[in-house]
Amino acid sequence: MLDNIDYIEGVGLIAACLTTYAFLPQVYKTWKTKDVSAFSLPTFSLFFIGIVFWLVYGIYKESLSMILANTVTLVSSFTLLVFIYKYRKR
Repeated sequence: MLDNIDYIEGVGLIAACLTTYAFLPQVYKTWKTKDVSAFSLPTFSLFFIGIVFWLVYGIYKESLSMILANTVTLVSSFTLLVFIYKYRKR
């Protein structure tokens, strides 16, 4: 049973790396272009809150993959929220 849990956590770590890495170019592009016109603040705010809950869930479940992925995504999405507030046209 423990081997199965380790295998599943390994799958989770691979998924965490792929999905988190896929998000980072958006942060970089937004930082470089300062173009936030495609972002919906209400939708992205809900996304951010959802990531907070996923992180809490991962901590509760003691899932390394969920904790790592959601911590990096939380920082990245918070950065994008700052960019949205900073660069949006008033």
